[in-house]
Amino acid sequence: MTRIHLDSLTKRFGPQVAVDDVTIDIPSGAFTVLLGPSGCGKTTTLRMLAGLEDATSGTIRFDERVVVDGDRGVTVPAARRGLGMVFQSYALWPHMTARQNVAWPLQVNGWSRSAREDRVAEVLRSLEIEELADRTPAEMSGGQQQRVAIARTIAPGPDVVLFDEPLSNLDARLRVETRAELGRLHRESGATSVYVTHDQVEALALATHIAVMKDGRLEQFGTPQELLERPATEFVAAFLGSPPAVLLPGRPESGSLTFGGVPIAPLPAGADVRSAMYRPEELAIDADGTIEFDVVECTPSAGRHLVTGFAGPGDVRRDRLTVVSTTRVEPGSSTRLRLPPRPEAYFDADGNRVEVREGVSLEA
Repeated sequence: MTRIHLDSLTKRFGPQVAVDDVTIDIPSGAFTVLLGPSGCGKTTTLRMLAGLEDATSGTIRFDERVVVDGDRGVTVPAARRGLGMVFQSYALWPHMTARQNVAWPLQVNGWSRSAREDRVAEVLRSLEIEELADRTPAEMSGGQQQRVAIARTIAPGPDVVLFDEPLSNLDARLRVETRAELGRLHRESGATSVYVTHDQVEALALATHIAVMKDGRLEQFGTPQELLERPATEFVAAFLGSPPAVLLPGRPESGSLTFGGVPIAPLPAGADVRSAMYRPEELAIDADGTIEFDVVECTPSAGRHLVTGFAGPGDVRRDRLTVVSTTRVEPGSSTRLRLPPRPEAYFDADGNRVEVREGVSLEA
């Protein structure tokens, strides 16, 4: 198992900064997901890990071995990094059978014929695709091709495995099935894995650690539980979770944070607070509530309803938000929201979490 350390990693394409001073310490054996919207820099980061892109500056270390030093122009070739990679496009040899595709990297690495045959059989069996052994990619479905691609990657037993949105071409059912297989394979192999996706449900299902990225920069790195319970920025709070946290922008007035002229939360003394965060299940739909709420959608989910709409009067900034309700609310209707006495967290004008220490008074 390999520990991966990215230190001030930066990648520029001309004047454009794709990855901006990213530092992450990935524990050995972790399944780390690089998560963020399109254009956030996650795929470029993965490609630098793989040796498919050179870094402009910063370093990458596998344990104590430097594989990238952008400042000194040092780049260890991809073939010498001891890693495997699963691509979004499968990238199987079209003229080879599944058995031959999986055996190819073993042959390149000098495995004997008998050792290759035993290992190929073992890997195909572990992924439950033995029946595909003599089929070519043209004779397989997309899900089957992706399983063969995964088998080919893990067959040599790499210490590091990289995944570039490997499930994005699969339908919903196959995504869930293949995701479960990936989780099982990681637990069995113990390889340090780095996985790129924009799907936060996928990230939460697979990850031991998540690196949330935005505009080329790292917003927060930690376990899924840490990020959900203590988001460091507004972006993380709004991006992660199903449904994500509710953020209400506000203005400090007379010791309270006000939203549309309505006081919604007491202010921590001396803090520059500009928004408050609530859990979706903490907000109640109540005709006597303090915040106006225009309902757009109402979706059944696990015995409850996810109610999406716009909060506040029409003359304030109104972002879509989702609350959890025990009863159905008619789309297109107008109602009100009742807030808890205090929010789960506060954020400042830059979108960073405001730490409120125990015992610090709130303004009256």
